[in-house]
Amino acid sequence: MKLARYTHDGVTTIGAVDGDRVVALTTLDPSAPASIREVLAAGPAFVSRLEQTLRDVKDGVPLSRVRLEAPIPDAQKYLAIGMNYQDHADEAARAGITIPPHQLWFNKQVSCITGPFDPVVKPRVTDKMDYEAEMGVVIGKRCRYVSVEEAPSVVGGYFVANDVTARDWQFKSPTFTLGKSFDTHGPIGPWITTANDIADPHALQMKLWVNGELRQSASTGGMIYSIWEQIHELSQVMTLEPGDLIATGTCANVGIALGKFLQVGDVIKVEIGGLGHIENTIAIEHA
Repeated sequence: MKLARYTHDGVTTIGAVDGDRVVALTTLDPSAPASIREVLAAGPAFVSRLEQTLRDVKDGVPLSRVRLEAPIPDAQKYLAIGMNYQDHADEAARAGITIPPHQLWFNKQVSCITGPFDPVVKPRVTDKMDYEAEMGVVIGKRCRYVSVEEAPSVVGGYFVANDVTARDWQFKSPTFTLGKSFDTHGPIGPWITTANDIADPHALQMKLWVNGELRQSASTGGMIYSIWEQIHELSQVMTLEPGDLIATGTCANVGIALGKFLQVGDVIKVEIGGLGHIENTIAIEHA
């Protein structure tokens, strides 16, 4: 099931995307929660009931008439792993970056989250703004000390992400958080594809274009640490909650490696097979 947050006729709600239409969840179940985070927390059985009802509902609004919003704007955590594709780790090592022999984690502050087609602002304080195509994971079940084998059972769904980064700020301190957390630098979407719809999240094609030029292309099978290993690692440290977001790493050919940083007016499209695409235009920062 594709769970979307959208605005239609000035009203923002959540719904299920079915082909070229979206159906409000309250049409499927008048008692449906008001947020995707709460829907996922209600569990797979609730999602399954919504899917069954959707098959019999003919109403809906054309996707072309709605504005898709960030599907989970109320996440409590947005965690991201660095250097998790070998080709990206190799290009970073060539640039003199030390690659640790373990998982490398940092935060994207949740205030950076923005919609799948919203503008992404180029801050006045950086000239080294970069892109990173990533597959996102959303937690669906409160959990701690999750084994690798148990990890699939706590995933609520998947999404497309662009881990927009200010490279100069990224390397100003020992942690990446500042360079990863500028306002609007966390576009996600276009919706949450529930876990039951994705047979193997490690077998999806991921691509990124800048102004129509293909820059990044990889299979999610290229991860060094699998999604399950990532969840296991994080859950040793903290309780993961429904709606928590995880960005699972990017592949080679980021802008810094190519000497091509983002400029105002650039259009960045990220697409992952089975999950849809997001597309954001770089906008100038206004006072």
